[in-house]
Amino acid sequence: MKVGIVGYGAYIPRYRIKAEEIAKQWGDDPEAIKNGLDLYEKSVPGMDEDTITISYMAAKYALQRAGIDPKEIGALYIGSESHPYAVKPSGTVVAEALGITPDVHVADFEFACKAGSEAMFVAYSHVKAGNMKYAMGIGADTSQGAPGDALEYSAAAGGAAFIFGTENIVAEVEYTYSFTTDTPDFWRREHEFYPQHAGRFTGEPAYFKHVLSCARELMKMAGATPQDFAYAVFHMPNGKFPVRAGSILGFKKEQLLTGLVVPWMGNTYSGSSPTGLTAILDEAKPGDRILMVSFGSGAGSDGFIFRVTDRILEVRDKAPKTWEQIKSDKRMYLDYGLYAKFRGKIILRPEL
Repeated sequence: MKVGIVGYGAYIPRYRIKAEEIAKQWGDDPEAIKNGLDLYEKSVPGMDEDTITISYMAAKYALQRAGIDPKEIGALYIGSESHPYAVKPSGTVVAEALGITPDVHVADFEFACKAGSEAMFVAYSHVKAGNMKYAMGIGADTSQGAPGDALEYSAAAGGAAFIFGTENIVAEVEYTYSFTTDTPDFWRREHEFYPQHAGRFTGEPAYFKHVLSCARELMKMAGATPQDFAYAVFHMPNGKFPVRAGSILGFKKEQLLTGLVVPWMGNTYSGSSPTGLTAILDEAKPGDRILMVSFGSGAGSDGFIFRVTDRILEVRDKAPKTWEQIKSDKRMYLDYGLYAKFRGKIILRPEL
């Protein structure tokens, strides 16, 4: 039985802040930031936007492409490192708004930046096991970066949603694999507003070890080489890490950049591989194979190999495309003061 994506969608907030605006605030060299990490700007959630609203919009677009009755979805999972409530699921709100409740299994997932692929993995597995006709996996974030910290240049907002099923598939799942260890490169304690990270330690023993190991094992399972793929998308914490990972694995630059368009894709928002996958599906041709590998600090990577079907040509124009949202002429640029207000970085002293 073939199982795959039957509908997909992404949502990118319209608000943005440029890297030089953040650099100016903290006395950093903007050119060094842009050239060092290949970071130019990022998306910023509006004051009325959070993981729930972003998830809803991405899921709405996925339903438009799938063309199915929401009531047929048997599970909805949202992965995020920035759920708006500590005790109150994001998934119930989204499921209710989409008209999926009450006959649905809902759960919120966490695993840093790979919480979205975690949700996808479980949704896919439910359908593959025959437990339900359709299941939805969503990844959405309004990531946090402490004022003046390097994360402030990349911690952004965006989301992607995928509906898995066995009929009218747009991208069949051929193989999956996960690689996980206890590597503490990034963390945030309960009651702490901003995460902490281990600097350069987040690269070699964390990101590259997991992404490369997952990708290699996945290609080994499939008996495939980089030349067998039209596209590859890796987690994008900055502009350089995914390009370096692809180069080490043997992918050509055009396989990594076509459809992703670094520095736009991956540097305008949080840079998750699922959101990058939506941009690829907006461009891919029937028969194209896609390698997707996520990364979540803590640490782990989920990998998928997809094969695009003819149905992609029928559905991709039924909802806003990812690249169009990133380049939208409706985007609005913030100065640092408004950005700090939007992100709640200014803590007002309560009246005595």
